[in-house]
Amino acid sequence: MNEHESIAQRYIDVWNETDPVKRRLIVEEVYTSDATYTDPLAAVAGHEAIDQMIGAVQQQFGGLRFTLGPVDGHHDIARFTWELGEDQLVIGFDVIVLADGKIKHVHGFLDKVPA
Repeated sequence: MNEHESIAQRYIDVWNETDPVKRRLIVEEVYTSDATYTDPLAAVAGHEAIDQMIGAVQQQFGGLRFTLGPVDGHHDIARFTWELGEDQLVIGFDVIVLADGKIKHVHGFLDKVPA
């Protein structure tokens, strides 16, 4: 697994960690302190806001897990797809920008969302 695949998997791990204390530790491990996350439904910055947003998504889609699709990356940028739930309830495409081995920016796109 290369660096881009590894960080993308840790990104997915954050979304799947339901224990708030463990999730916050992974957020701090994976994201820079000033990281930003932007998708069509959210725009947040910093560990606290990212952690709260992930917690809210977990509440909305309780029991569902994210899976990582193919990862492509170069330099300090990676892109990958992901799916939520076995029935692919939500499908997305994210681009991450790295700084010093951590995620500095997430640019998320939603390809499929529930009606």
